[in-house]
Amino acid sequence: MTNNKRLIYPVIISEFNDDGHYFVVTSPNIKGMVTQGDTAEEAIYWAEDAIATMLNGSEYPAPQDPSNWEIKDNERIVYVSVDMTAWLKANSKTIRKTITVPEYLSDLAKDNGINVSAVATRALEDALHV
Repeated sequence: MTNNKRLIYPVIISEFNDDGHYFVVTSPNIKGMVTQGDTAEEAIYWAEDAIATMLNGSEYPAPQDPSNWEIKDNERIVYVSVDMTAWLKANSKTIRKTITVPEYLSDLAKDNGINVSAVATRALEDALHV
């Protein structure tokens, strides 16, 4: 069992030569998602981060079928894979949680320089397979 959440979305990558040469990525699937790069590879790299940022903390929309999207001559459809578990892990802030442990364990942890928060975090990651 794994809780790894990998999403794959079709996006439109557009190539422009009007004010330099660059690429823009948008997604009809995710309203408001837009990013760009100097190369197609760079734009797709940033598209992964843009999708994850837009979906952070929300329900993940089902990927649309891009076969009915209208594509211009300077556009093409590519698929972007987003590992939400890895992205959330890398971009999550820590929060304070109060936990209860037996006093003797708390004392032993303190005497041995063990960080109880770090141990609890590792235990949760193991239990959740993330």
